[in-house]
Amino acid sequence: MAETKAPSLEQLLLTREVEEFLYFEAELLDTWRYHDWFELLTDDVRYWMPLARNYKFGEEEREYTKELEQVAWLDEGKVTLKLRIDQLMTGVHWAEEPLSRMSHIVTNVRVTDAIPSFADPSEVTVSCRFLVYRNHLQDEIDFFIGKRRDVLRKVDGNWKLAGRTILLDQNVLMAKNITFLF
Repeated sequence: MAETKAPSLEQLLLTREVEEFLYFEAELLDTWRYHDWFELLTDDVRYWMPLARNYKFGEEEREYTKELEQVAWLDEGKVTLKLRIDQLMTGVHWAEEPLSRMSHIVTNVRVTDAIPSFADPSEVTVSCRFLVYRNHLQDEIDFFIGKRRDVLRKVDGNWKLAGRTILLDQNVLMAKNITFLF
């Protein structure tokens, strides 16, 4: 049985601070404030969502496509994210006219690593679970459920998103598109 160690006070306070960042980010995404969300990104951000696939028992390493070797649903940096946001915010994007109603739910937030320490972090690794609900027009409804691994970095005293790996818990995408951000 795996042993669990009680988190330190510093780790608990840091986790709460990170949760507030993630909840604020979700609010920006839900309200289509993508230009404000873009300000939360570091210049070297990596935004990656591999494909999930079924695998045989004992071959768990095959569940998701390999980074930089195989195809992914999304693999973007700051430049391509900016282009995507600018396109969506024109008001004439065919897949988002009118804009979808969105709800990003973030839960099970855990700070799994802090550099150099939990007491004085400059960068943290975060794992969480998410559910994204999207309603478009009258009857188009999509649910996206999965796990995220985020890297947050302090820049000028504020947290910024330096990396996001999105792991969907579905291997067939039932939605017509992925126009929004996770």
